[in-house]
Amino acid sequence: MKEKNSTNNKQIVQDYLNEVYETVVVRNPNEAEFHQAVSLIFKSLIPILEKYPIYMEKGILEQLIEPERVISFRVPWVDDEGKVNVNRGFRVQFNSALGPYKGGLRFHPSVNLSIVKFLGLQQIFKNSLTGQQIGGGKGGADFDPKGKSDNEIMRFCQSFMTELAKYIGPDTDIPAGDVGVGSKEIGYMFGQYKKMRSSFEAGVLTGKGLGYGGSLARKEATGYGTIYFVQAMLKDRGQSLDGSTVVVSGSGNVSIYAIEKAMQLGANVVACSDSNGYIYDENGIDLDTVKNIKEENNGRITEYIDKHPGATYVEGCTDIWNVPCDIALPCATQNEIDEDAAKKLVENGVKAVAEGANMPSATEAINVFLDNKILFGPAKAVNAGGVAVSSLEMSQNSMRMSWSFEEVDAKLQDIMQTIYENCVEASEAFDCPGDFVTGANIAGFKKVADAMLEQGVV
Repeated sequence: MKEKNSTNNKQIVQDYLNEVYETVVVRNPNEAEFHQAVSLIFKSLIPILEKYPIYMEKGILEQLIEPERVISFRVPWVDDEGKVNVNRGFRVQFNSALGPYKGGLRFHPSVNLSIVKFLGLQQIFKNSLTGQQIGGGKGGADFDPKGKSDNEIMRFCQSFMTELAKYIGPDTDIPAGDVGVGSKEIGYMFGQYKKMRSSFEAGVLTGKGLGYGGSLARKEATGYGTIYFVQAMLKDRGQSLDGSTVVVSGSGNVSIYAIEKAMQLGANVVACSDSNGYIYDENGIDLDTVKNIKEENNGRITEYIDKHPGATYVEGCTDIWNVPCDIALPCATQNEIDEDAAKKLVENGVKAVAEGANMPSATEAINVFLDNKILFGPAKAVNAGGVAVSSLEMSQNSMRMSWSFEEVDAKLQDIMQTIYENCVEASEAFDCPGDFVTGANIAGFKKVADAMLEQGVV
């Protein structure tokens, strides 16, 4: 009889989730990325909704997947030839149950409402997992900084902030950087915000320059945090990064510092990529060369072989997952690992996969990893290091003091270890040990959902 009741309860929950999901699709047509993010989360929440039906009774899920506020605005700016350009800006203030909205700004041609909403939804859970007092939000614009002069980027950032400033503040919404938004862009936006408000509010943006309120280790945080999570996963299995062969997609900020920390811990990183293709160096990637190409000269990864002719360059970045490795770190973009790529990684003996980027593995790929008992770290847990250190930057701004690199890095390690432990604890508590996708979603959801229950319908 107990087993029958359990089956009935599971069906009730599944029917409820199907109904809510259909509402999401109808209300948000043509938003494939957002639909995918919602679907992934819903699948993980079945066990907790079975155990705690009050979340269904109080409509917590219906409230959670509907942003508290969606802001869309035009961003006019003048290029160096005097031509007026118009881009579209977004800020999705998704959930403030745990604290002020917190999440990055992405400047990339692919940015649209679906992308921003999927990232914002992920951010709620990610921020919850850090244990910091921050809610979830995300924003950006379909502006491409590549190929633009500094003056063009400055004019765009100033125009973008002129509108965004109406909706943000140190206790309301604290944006940060993301793809296409580094310390330069943050600096231009901070300068415009300061001018408009006639006030130096250091806590309104994170990712700032060190001279005016930025935090040491912020640049390294997402990449380092990715490796700290991997280190915790491997340690639990009696394994380590030392001597492991690692493949990292991308060659931006997250990728570079994931490579750096992996190498410091004894790994041999043999491949990385950009949007055009990937390099393979069996002797190990020369990180100084990659930094020189990407950070100093904003070049293409194919230039690597000019200095290292023994390396191989392959056109087509997605083929990087054909390279045999012990550990795969997708750190580039969403849905970069499909089902076939996942099967190839498994076939080649991969032991662990950790998502340094946001939702880089398709649903089918995640299923392949879990079905084959591959250690799999989901993005909302693995890449939480960036927002964790952003929160630490907020704390330093509030206290008007700065911590050393070593202090921030130590706090980051503690946070990532705690995130891992919370994923493990939740996965075991809800009868899916080793499934950190479910563990991360449940652990992140429960904290937010409980806060929403206590605060009532608002």
